[in-house]
Amino acid sequence: MDPIVQTLTNRRADLQTELDRLMEPPEEGASVGFGKRIGDGTTEAVERLATTATARSIAASIKNIDSALIKVEDGTYGTCDSCGEAIGDARLEALPASTLCIGCASLPS
Repeated sequence: MDPIVQTLTNRRADLQTELDRLMEPPEEGASVGFGKRIGDGTTEAVERLATTATARSIAASIKNIDSALIKVEDGTYGTCDSCGEAIGDARLEALPASTLCIGCASLPS
């Protein structure tokens, strides 16, 4: 198997495991509330909000990896989705799922 594909596939599996863990429902009997005082319910609610944000970030990373795997398949891996120029080897080594070159990635959204 291509080393890039192996790296991306392994990373995707790790992220999916973490996402599955985060998406597990709260333990039975756990209450989530936003009271006026800090307590177990408030702490749990804040933790669930943080978990939701983390889950969204992981899901976005999985989507980027899926896009990169498609690009490997169609022969466009390493090409910037925005400008069409090559993505630098150092960037791809650091972030194998990159779909933007460093120049396009640093532009304001």
